[in-house]
Amino acid sequence: MMSRLRAYAGELSALDLQFAAYLHRLDPHAGDGVLAAGCLAAHGVAQGHVCVDLEALAGKRLWESAERGGLALPPLDRWEAALRASRVVGRPDEYAPLILDSAHRLYLARYWRYERNLADQLRDKASVPVAGVSLARLREVLDRLFGVRAAVPDGQKIAAAVAVLKGLCIISGGPGTGKTSTVLRILAALQMQAAAPLHIALAAPTGKAAMRLAQAIRAAKQRLGLDPGILALIPEHASTLHRLLGTRPDGVTFRHDHANPLPVDVLVVDEASMIDLALMAKTLDALPKRARLILLGDKDQLASVEAGAVFGDLCEGGGLGQGAFRERVRAATGCALEDGEQGESALAECVAMLQKSYRFTGESGIAHLARLAKLGDAPGALGALRSQRFGDLGWHEGAYEAIVGGLESSLARGYAGYFAAVRARAVPPEVFARFNGFRVLCAHRRGRTGAEGINRLAEERVVGAAGLRQDGLWYPGRPIMIARNDYGLGLFNGDVGIALPTEKGLRVFFETVEGLMRSVPPARLPEHVTAFAMTVHKSQGSEFDEVALVLPEDISRVLTRELVYTGITRARRRVDIFGAEATLAAGLAQPTVRSSGLRDRLRVLNSVS
Repeated sequence: MMSRLRAYAGELSALDLQFAAYLHRLDPHAGDGVLAAGCLAAHGVAQGHVCVDLEALAGKRLWESAERGGLALPPLDRWEAALRASRVVGRPDEYAPLILDSAHRLYLARYWRYERNLADQLRDKASVPVAGVSLARLREVLDRLFGVRAAVPDGQKIAAAVAVLKGLCIISGGPGTGKTSTVLRILAALQMQAAAPLHIALAAPTGKAAMRLAQAIRAAKQRLGLDPGILALIPEHASTLHRLLGTRPDGVTFRHDHANPLPVDVLVVDEASMIDLALMAKTLDALPKRARLILLGDKDQLASVEAGAVFGDLCEGGGLGQGAFRERVRAATGCALEDGEQGESALAECVAMLQKSYRFTGESGIAHLARLAKLGDAPGALGALRSQRFGDLGWHEGAYEAIVGGLESSLARGYAGYFAAVRARAVPPEVFARFNGFRVLCAHRRGRTGAEGINRLAEERVVGAAGLRQDGLWYPGRPIMIARNDYGLGLFNGDVGIALPTEKGLRVFFETVEGLMRSVPPARLPEHVTAFAMTVHKSQGSEFDEVALVLPEDISRVLTRELVYTGITRARRRVDIFGAEATLAAGLAQPTVRSSGLRDRLRVLNSVS
């Protein structure tokens, strides 16, 4: 069987094949179905799946082509019988490399434990009552923080009530729905209700997202005009989750876990849609039982690069229903509540959806296009782009040869202010502000329409024409993105730097989470790439005034509805889309589907074992 599996080396990685070989060493009698299943389990994790859905694959042929007959998989009953007979497959809670559950899902053992532990911890957070909350006092506090609008549902105020009344609160909302200002008011409400000052921690999955969270909290403090004494108790510093948990460079564990929990009363995590299953499980593991957890994100955005679509799974099946908790929320807010049935999830009462956008008006093309993208409405999206009805949308249709001139013009126009700041030797914060006004986003990393291709286009045709000296690899104004973590330098995958001249020669400047600047000599940088363009995945946690979204030349499984939506919603003022009609339509027709048992584990009546 191993030789037959190696015939699919173009589909399977060397690591997948090595894992199958390892299983064969553990159980020399393991049949074809067992080794194939093990290979698929390892392969699935690399593709973002937490497990293999055996029922969906049983009896099918994978990777069939004119040259190859494809990998034939057994019928479900025969396949599961072979798996259960092998020593490398265990039932839930048994010790084995692979775990097969009662719902026909096969896991790598580590991911089965992550999923089970996360579900158990979330259920505990959701079910443990929060003691000492006076509804009358909470109503007074929320009226003071949010105002009184009893006749209409106030999503932000309702979210705040949920966050105070529950140990777990999951807030999902699109761009401009006020997630950060809501969480600031929530933290103020918690401090006003507490008998003693609370220890609050702010975190996000990436340095860029943590920086934006800290900046947004500082700006909201100035804008909202709350009690200075209360505001002083709310931190303005945010860290990455890895730094908060205490990264160990030589392993996959963190310094903080259930035996050494975080010293926090409240943990707020922004951009939670970017968090994979393993990191979310480790975050919950490190939280004290008494600590509150508030997760902020957009359930319609791209899921994490690693395995799982955790935030989307947590938001599924939410709803205040008609029960006692709904009445407590009504009493705490004084708001009219929309009718709704109780969700199927054990977390249903912990989920709050923010619908109203305070950034975009009803005439916003970006908001309209984002709604259509969420729905997968390709005809509607194409109609909006072609209509020229929206001044903040641009549609540049065609193959690469037809759009490359427009891309070059877009790069020159979008970065004109940035190039001018570099030529004028403006201070680094000003240069960064100009650079962050525009970005080219791509679905792929490689290819002419990928980030690498667009960066070549920028350096070959735009940088020199903009008057920036380009004598070699390094030149003033070269933007780069770190591609590999360097714990010694404190630089992490996704961090963006800009090369600028100093008295000590060319240095690469980086924004810190604290809002300061630091610089590093180019020779000391870890692996990095030029960053006039980046993938949509890498852009998560960032926003730009204007975005050019470049679709791939060919229809691709990477181009999904969520990727298009995420690319569109990185823009505040304008988005231009470059590509073919068929490619955009195919992307919007392709929602992300990830195999996972988390939703089932979170159901109120959970029979998964």
